[in-house]
Amino acid sequence: MAAASASPGVSLREATQRKLRRFSELRGKPVAAGEFWDVVAITAADEKQELAYKQQLSEKLKKRELPLGVQYHVFVDPAGAKIGNGGSTLCALRCLEKLYGDKWNSFTILLIHSGGYSQRLPNASALGKIFTAFPFGNPIYQMLELKLAMYIDFPSHMNPGILVTCADDIELYSTGESEFIRFDKPGFTALAHPSSLTVGTTHGVFVLEPFNCLERRDLEYRCCHRFLHKPSIEKMHQFNAVCRPGNVSQQDFAGGDTTSLILDREYVYTDSLFYMDHKSARTLLAFYEKIGILNCEIDAYGDFLQALGPGATVEYTRNTSNVTKEESELVDMRQRIFDLLKGTSLNVVVLNNSKFYHIGTTEEYLFHFASDSSLKSELGLQSIAFSIFPVIPGCSDNTSCIIHSILDSSCSVAPGSVVEYSRLGPDVSVGENCIISGSYVITAAVLPADSFVCSLSLKMNGHLKYSTMAFGVRDKLKKNVKTLSDIKSLQFFGVCFLSCLDIWNLKVTEDLFSGNKTCLSLWNARIFPVCSSLSDSVTTSLTMLNAVQNKSPFSLNNYKLLSIEEMLVYKDVEDMLTYREQIFLEITLSRKQSDLA
Repeated sequence: MAAASASPGVSLREATQRKLRRFSELRGKPVAAGEFWDVVAITAADEKQELAYKQQLSEKLKKRELPLGVQYHVFVDPAGAKIGNGGSTLCALRCLEKLYGDKWNSFTILLIHSGGYSQRLPNASALGKIFTAFPFGNPIYQMLELKLAMYIDFPSHMNPGILVTCADDIELYSTGESEFIRFDKPGFTALAHPSSLTVGTTHGVFVLEPFNCLERRDLEYRCCHRFLHKPSIEKMHQFNAVCRPGNVSQQDFAGGDTTSLILDREYVYTDSLFYMDHKSARTLLAFYEKIGILNCEIDAYGDFLQALGPGATVEYTRNTSNVTKEESELVDMRQRIFDLLKGTSLNVVVLNNSKFYHIGTTEEYLFHFASDSSLKSELGLQSIAFSIFPVIPGCSDNTSCIIHSILDSSCSVAPGSVVEYSRLGPDVSVGENCIISGSYVITAAVLPADSFVCSLSLKMNGHLKYSTMAFGVRDKLKKNVKTLSDIKSLQFFGVCFLSCLDIWNLKVTEDLFSGNKTCLSLWNARIFPVCSSLSDSVTTSLTMLNAVQNKSPFSLNNYKLLSIEEMLVYKDVEDMLTYREQIFLEITLSRKQSDLA
């Protein structure tokens, strides 16, 4: 099938909207055999996260927001060492075997990795990346619904096996009207997207076998010679991964926001999701059952896919430059996986009219939701989605984004900001490029530009409490130092963290940090006050934020203080969902009254 006659951008948008309509038709209805996934499984990092995911899935099914007649599961990683998404994949296979025995031989299974703590997008930390809200749909779509919609055509064109994907990315693609992506070949099959060489350095890159076709097609089935994981540009050239435009015109391709593709230059094909047939899944499961316990992080992309294809070599097993923590067992484990999978084929579905979007950081989140990004056009994202916030005449160009929230008509939200699951009173002013999540601001308040404010319900000693994390949207919560004397290199809202502690009248001691005392960061700094009400919690955290901005003292000595790490331990998922439900009911009632008026 040659490229559609419509422009790539138009055909991509139309294909995306068709998938969304199709999914909308299935929401809340029993699905026929072969029409949808047999099993949808989400991975979780620990039991607390597992419980949060199960509660939210249960709510969605009760409200008929998902297709029915499907088995939805949450599979938790075993306690102990971090095992990575590769380890989570192996663990999920064992869970399937325990649940279904040989029956899963015939299942089409979607496996979504959502086991991280979202330190780069903390409004997703408490309830999970896969439950990140999007500004469209009624009820509001979350990442789970969006992924199910974008993959709506896959199960009916797929042999029994497992499709592996991550919870913080979106793949949009067009294949023309009469063709569908098929996952029907033995071994592994991966999707491939045209990307700049710079993007290739942070993704997996396919070295494709030669292809004798003069005409570029939206959908091409190719064989992969070998797979490179986060290669340097030099390595891309060395292993012949780089494609040259030849006589293909630049407008023939659609590059996503993350690709910045300029196709009068060289480009590569990068990865997103992959499928493995049931036989390959069985091979991995047998391997996992043989080794018993994992004590190192395995990457499902870097460690599985690099072993595939006729050109795979063992060198990568010793390269730990892309590994966040080098364990003694890692090289040996990679070697064993390589030996296990060597010779297995890697098929590639090249999607020349496709885009890969990542929404895993505050910057990406704000860009895609609160600016005129192409994703906004393709998905039909709204500036005001399922919210009460009267539009002021003459302000239609405001590119702020309001999701599932109730805002007083007298409050103001500056362009570039996102408000979700919140209530804002009449004298609240939100600056530019802010993220406000799960909060209740009833008293007069000014939220400085570039601030991040996210409230959590907590259960402490049987009592309901609240704490609000507040910092700058560009703060690096993951950045850590090993000793107290080094915390001067940490920054809070662009200010030296030591100066902030002085403003808050807090002493630099080991008790200032929770968890690992040789890994000190904003993530585990005990600086956020615990309060008895949600509104007091927001007000207090905003006061400490403004104190830093204005360099005016505000003592935190009289408060019980928690780190974000501790907030997630004490989080009360049920109360947070109840708060969202109260907002939902109020918006629904308001809409009904408007319809009757």
